This record gives sequence, structure tokens and C-alpha cells, in this order.
Amino acid sequence: MSPRDRRPSVRQPSIDRGSTVRNRRLAPLLAALLAISTGPVQTASAQPSCDPFQTTPVVDPSIPTAQSVFGFDFGAQEVTVDQSNAYLAAVDAASTRVVTATAATSVQGRHIDYAIVGTPARIGNLAAVRSAVATLQDPDASAPDVAAALASAPAILWVAANVHGGEESGADASLMALYNLAARSDCVVNDILANAVVVLMPIQNPDGRELETRRNANGFDMNRDWFARTQPETDGKIEVVRQYPPMLFIDAHEFGYPTYFFPPNADPEYHETPTVAHDWINGLYSPAIVNEFNREKIKFFHGAPYDFFAPIFGDTVPAVGFHAAGMTFEKADGDAIAVRTHEHFTSIWASLFAGATNRAAVLQGWHDSWVEAKDQGENGELEGNAVFEPRHDLYQDVPDVTVRSYFIAPNPDKVFEVQTLVRRLQRMDVDVYQLTSSFSVDHFHPYADGTSGGADLEAGTYWIPLAQGQKHWIQAMLNEETWIPFDVTYDVTAWSNPLLMNLAGGWTPDDVSPAAALVAPLGAPGWTPTTSTGVGLFEIPSSTRGFESAGQARWLFNEVWHLDFTDVTAADITAGLAGIDVLVIPDGYANYGLQALGAKGKKALRDWVNAGGRLVAWQGGAVIAAKSGASTAKFSGSHTNMPGTLVRVSLDPSSPLAAGVGDQDWILYQDDSRMQPGLGTAVSTFPAFSDPDYATSGLAIGVETLAGSSVVSDEAVGAGRVISFSIDPNFRGWTQGTQRLLWNAIAGPDPAGFGPGLLAGSKARAAAEKAALDAASQLPDVGSAIRIRVARSDAAATAKILARRSSEVVRIDLGNQTLFLVANKKDLSAEESAIFGLAVRELEQAGIEIIAASVP
Repeated sequence: MSPRDRRPSVRQPSIDRGSTVRNRRLAPLLAALLAISTGPVQTASAQPSCDPFQTTPVVDPSIPTAQSVFGFDFGAQEVTVDQSNAYLAAVDAASTRVVTATAATSVQGRHIDYAIVGTPARIGNLAAVRSAVATLQDPDASAPDVAAALASAPAILWVAANVHGGEESGADASLMALYNLAARSDCVVNDILANAVVVLMPIQNPDGRELETRRNANGFDMNRDWFARTQPETDGKIEVVRQYPPMLFIDAHEFGYPTYFFPPNADPEYHETPTVAHDWINGLYSPAIVNEFNREKIKFFHGAPYDFFAPIFGDTVPAVGFHAAGMTFEKADGDAIAVRTHEHFTSIWASLFAGATNRAAVLQGWHDSWVEAKDQGENGELEGNAVFEPRHDLYQDVPDVTVRSYFIAPNPDKVFEVQTLVRRLQRMDVDVYQLTSSFSVDHFHPYADGTSGGADLEAGTYWIPLAQGQKHWIQAMLNEETWIPFDVTYDVTAWSNPLLMNLAGGWTPDDVSPAAALVAPLGAPGWTPTTSTGVGLFEIPSSTRGFESAGQARWLFNEVWHLDFTDVTAADITAGLAGIDVLVIPDGYANYGLQALGAKGKKALRDWVNAGGRLVAWQGGAVIAAKSGASTAKFSGSHTNMPGTLVRVSLDPSSPLAAGVGDQDWILYQDDSRMQPGLGTAVSTFPAFSDPDYATSGLAIGVETLAGSSVVSDEAVGAGRVISFSIDPNFRGWTQGTQRLLWNAIAGPDPAGFGPGLLAGSKARAAAEKAALDAASQLPDVGSAIRIRVARSDAAATAKILARRSSEVVRIDLGNQTLFLVANKKDLSAEESAIFGLAVRELEQAGIEIIAASVP
């Protein structure tokens, strides 16, 4: 399939293929579950009168209460991390139903503790629980073994909370659930524990909870870290999830909306979401919560902005990677802690009861899903696409292609990246093989090459067949295209790991059996290049993006590259940056950085570069370089709708920045500003649509407007050098392909024949500096803008709706369409700011077709 064919030019009509496939497969299970939509969840194992909320609790007074441990009741005030861990330990000590452990240690050294709750017999023999569940997870397990596991295994039901530090109440509600499970012996808890083991991880982000920050101490939003596992908190958590693979995974959050959210989710949904997960979410758990919320008259909503597309979150990864009903719960953060705790407890408790009392159907459906996944892999079958909301037309269908195996080429220049990818797959229980001799395949599709033909694969090539239980995860991680079914999306639209790492490889539809050996589990790769360069890092102050981007750079320098660096301030820059050879300025709100520098700081930055300093900057940092006169790169606004799209770009192979990278690279583009190099050299550029280098993965509306603009500019300035990136080369720690560009920019040599450039601030450079300043000054001053695109005919009505939500809205007319930029100067995500979701819902209710909508 050629890149041209992959890129949609028009909205496709709605078709039935995806819905038919998705609804057909587990119809018997759905029929059994639909009965719960009109009344309390009941099964043969549950007493008919056993209502999870109206049954009188029977409590064991020996189990510690919140009052006995904290000195206050659940919901009276938010617990601290130490109090939460102390409560887990106290209940563990008092109850034979509970065992606790530590999943990980946070960046700042705090424990992430969790509890496992079950009958004393199960808690006393968790190895047997893991063994029975592993049998159900194995598509090749024998019928007798499966029957025995179905008879003995509990449903594994997970409750996790507080992945965003400032969203506290899910943790308090989790502790309340722990108390009820440990202390009660009425029919409700007896039914839950007879049928399930419950794993509770109240606080996923202890540093953020203590610091009252959304992100962890490294600046990572850990709800986007699930597949990459860059952070110790995420990594340790997922190892526990692997030990106790969930059938249900609840991720409890808070947000800026005035009510409560739980699924069904909005479109788009990723096509490789297992059918069983989709059906459980909508047919089992959501109706159970609806019942109780309606009874208590708790206000709630479903749908936008919470889609189910990118496998990066605490709901989508449990679904695609573990065949679980992954569910995000969101409660208004402005309500009192008592209200927040109660409503989260209500949704958690309804879900636990529904999952446990439907144990037989859940276990059978879960095992059948793993078997079905392997069958699909053997047949090379990809799941179809579908849209589920009224008035939504299918944007892209999954093409009628057969994919049976992926191959990743070995590369001596990219051992780090290859090992990272193989290990990442292995640590999600994917079997990876390595060819022991060369192998010829009749039909091979290299990534984004657009060709198909015979290929000779060398010994050492990695082979990942889809004929295994993790077929959905393999396709999610190794795809070259995501085929988005609906184009209004919550986050990124592309995440192909080989493309993120700029690795060669491809796929075949052929049923192959090469000579190959299973790869033994790999350890973490080590970064081998070194440097003695004195590196300084300037974090743009008072900026959420500045904190996030600088924190992620620190993580890269410390944990991956083991690169010594020094944090510098605006005062240090003004003082002349003694001992600093390379200054790195990551992304952030440029105006705040310029204000901090002032006139003296900007002049000092120019003088330092003129004297031989190397400045490496990206996005907002690169705008600071331009507005200070250190760089002549010119920036302008983007007219794209590419909210996290992979784009293949061209590199000048003669540049030292391309060392170990090649003449092409893949960048993660997120509607970033366009850049022209000014007096610098365009080391990397966006190819034109007709260029052989052109290729994209993900939503790529308006990509043609980027053709010829720069991704990386390298400029000689006096005796120094300024290297500017228009994109983030370290996006969320995912982009190993562009991390190599960044390494070369910081630690690599100067270009051959590098000589003095025009002095920054000189008359000879004045015109170019003014052009760069004028261009940067024209950028809309709206921060990380919410972007909404509609037909020109709907622009006036859209403007009125958006004006009710924000006083700062920029309108850009683009022919027969209009792009609106809604101010987001605090760099809030969609969960933190209610504007995006409310605006999208109001526009849809007004009958306005949204061509595109996204939040950076």
C-alpha cells in the first residue's frame, strides 16, 4: 500500500463491516449480559435480594477503620501518601483476605503500594491463582486444563487511581473499597470474594500527589506512558499487571467538568480493541453503574471527549494488551472530597460486583478472546473499523489486507533502538524470534515503501508472528498505519514503534516458518556514545510545557544517556554561562522565557553564542532563540490537523546531525509551527507529497502545507552555532529516532568546513534577525491552543459557541474551511480544561460538523 493510498482525501461513507464483525463474535455473551441494563446485576451465584448498595453491611470490628488509622473517616479529607500506605499495611496485618506489596519506587523515592484481596484460601496460594489465570490466557492450553481453570480461577478485577497527582479522590475511594472488601461478611462481599480477586493500587503517582502536580517528578504525564514504560512508576505497575492480568481495569481520575464521566466512550475506538473488552465495557459495567447513579440521582455523561483510540492510557492498554474492560472514571475536581470519594466508590463498587457475579461468563469470554486473537493472527486477519455514535461517518476503514508476520532488520548503528523495541515487546509477553539463517519471503512490504515483492532477509532479522495470543498488541505496536475511524480525537493518532525508532522492517501476508530461535529475555540497553561537553539546561519558567519538556529532557540526560549537565537560570545566562559549552532550551511558553531573560539576558545569550557557544533549542525554546536574535529561523503558524502524527522527513546525510540516523527519519508532529532556516542550513525538511521520501502514519490533514519547511536548522552564528528543532525530538520519551538527532546536536562535531558565521546583533545580520523576529511575533499568542476546524459556512455559528467558552479565540480562514485556535496559555490537557469537551459537544448538538478538533 503506497503512502498516497493510505492518506484519505475525503470522508468515507459509513459502512457495516466493523460493527458487523465486532458484534457478531460474542453475541451469546452479550445476550447474557444485556439483562443487567434494566435492573441490579444478578446471577445464579448472587442472592436474588443481594443488592450491592442496599444490602445492610455486616462488619468485622477487628479490621482497622479510617478513623483508627488516620483519625478521620474516608472522605473527610484527602489522605497523604504515607497515610494510604499505612492503611494498606494495617489492613494487611489484620486480615487474612489481604496481602500488600510495593510495585515500584517513585522518582523521589516514595513507595507505590498495592493490595490484593480475596478469600483466605486464594490469598494463601496466589501462585495457584496466577497459574489458573495464565492457563486461560494461553490460547494453546488443552481443553481439560482450560476446564479446570474455568472452574477454579477467579476473575481478576483491578482498581487503580491517582495517576495524575492532583486528582486525589480515586485513591480515597479505593481505600474505602479495600475496607469494605476486608471488613464485610454480608452477601455482597461474600459474592465478590467467592468469584474474584481484587487488586487495588490507590496511588499510582505518589510524587505528584505530594507535590500537587498532574505529572510525576520527571514531568511525565504517566497516563501517556503505558506502552513506553519510561518512568519507574509505570514500569513497576505494569509488571504487577502482568502477574495479575485483569479482566477489568478501572482507572479513576478527576477533571474540570461539572459532573461524572464513565463509558461508553466517544469515537474513535482503535480497531484492534478486543471485542470482549468493548462489549464488557458497554454491556456489563456501564449499565451497572447507570443503575446506581440513576437511583442516587448522580449526574453523569458518556462520550466526548473520552475516545478509546491510542493504546497509551490506563484504559486502552489494559484492553488491547490484556483483553480487559479498561475503563476511565472522571469526577469533577471542584466538588468536596466527600462527594468525590462517594461517587468514585459508587462506580468502583458497582463494577466490582458486576464483574465478580458474572464470573463464569467473564472467564469464558476472556479465554475465548485470547484464542480468537491467535486464530486471527494465523489467518492474517485485522479487526475492522467502526463508529458507534449517532451522526458519525466512518473516516477510514481498515483495508482488506492480510498481515501474518512483522520483521525488524538488525542494524549495527541502532543496536540501542532495536534492543529497546524487542525488550518492549517481550515485556508484554510477545514471543520474538531471530532468524538463524537467511530467509526469502515471496511478498514483503517494507515500512512506508509502497512496494511489495520478494525479499531476502538476513540472519539476525527479528521475526514477530501474529499467530499468538498477543496479536492485538503486536499489531498495535508494529503497525505502519493506525486507520483512524473518526477524526476528532483526544490524543495522538500514530504510535508505531518501529517508526518512532526509525527502524527498517516490514510485514508479510505469507504463512512463513523460517529457521529461527526464540529470543531470550533482553535487559535494558545501554547508550554507548559519550561526551565531555559541558551542557546546560534552561527550563522556561512559569510554563507547564516548560516544566514537562525540561523534565523529560532531564530524564533523557540522566537515565538514558548518563549525560552530565547543569540546570541554568535566566540569571546564569545573563551572567555569561561560565563553563557551559552547549545550552539546551526545550519547549515552553516562549514569552515567559523572554520575560525572564529581559533585554540583558537576550544580549548575553547572543554574546555567548557569538563567542563559540552551541545553542540547541526546540519549539518554544527555538522561538526564544529567534526572538532574542540568536537565530534567524522564521516561524509561522500551522494550518494542519495532525494532533500527533508520524511523518517521514528527509535528512542531509552530509550533516553530522545525521550520523547514525541515515538520510530519513520519522518525527512525531503535533501541529507544530512551520519553520524556515533563515541564514541557517535546513538539515531536515518535510518532503513534498510527490517526493519518494514522503510518508505519514496517522491523521494527516493539511500535511501538504508543510512541504519544504524545516524540521531542523543548523546555523553558524559568530564562532558559535544554533541548532533549532520545529518539533519535539524527545516527545514523551517515545521518539528514539529523533533522540539520536538531539544527541548529535548536543554532543556531535561541527559540520565539515564549519567556519565563523555572521555575528548575532551585527548590521550584516540585522535584516535576517528582524525577519525572524517579525515572523515569530505573528504567531498567535494563545499557548497550547485548542484547535477546531469547521466548514467556512459554519464559522459564524462556531465563533459564537467558542466565544461563550473563551475570551481569546483566533480565527483563520483557509479557503472553504475555518480553523479556530482557542487560547490555552496554561497548557492544560483536555482533562484539566473543560473547554475542549464542552465545545465539541455543543458544536455537535448545534448540528455543526467538526472537521477536526484536538488538544496538544
